[in-house]
Amino acid sequence: MKRMHVHVAVDDLQHAVGFYSALFAAQPSVTKTDYAKWMLDDPRVNFAISTRGRQAGLDHLGIQVENEDELSEIYARLHKASGNVIEQGQTNCCYAKSEKSWIDDPAGISWETFLTKGESTDYGDGSGEREARVAHAKSCCAPEVAPAPAGCGCPAA
Repeated sequence: MKRMHVHVAVDDLQHAVGFYSALFAAQPSVTKTDYAKWMLDDPRVNFAISTRGRQAGLDHLGIQVENEDELSEIYARLHKASGNVIEQGQTNCCYAKSEKSWIDDPAGISWETFLTKGESTDYGDGSGEREARVAHAKSCCAPEVAPAPAGCGCPAA
């Protein structure tokens, strides 16, 4: 069964953990110094927050799957949607080992589709994410990027 994924950038992690714990009536299933995640069943969502040097607010949305068959199904859906699909493949991100792909919706919101394959001891170094999300440089593990050169056709930062 698939699970909705929402990732929000926050300025004050402890304050946000308190707020969302009260809102969800549950404590996070993962808590780090810069990250927290709730794996909720009602509603069925993987809700994550982090302080990773980005502007506070919605970072990205996603669909998390539970097995390879669902991953193939969701990847096929990505390719039917209009947009540039970035197949990132195997990566470490958000304290997890995953296989993932990305697409931007018509409003420019990043959508991540992924299968988590295990835990990671670190957040992730951004390898692969920079290339996958270079258009908006706002994915969960993306390192800070310099502004695009003038006249390149890239959106302004």
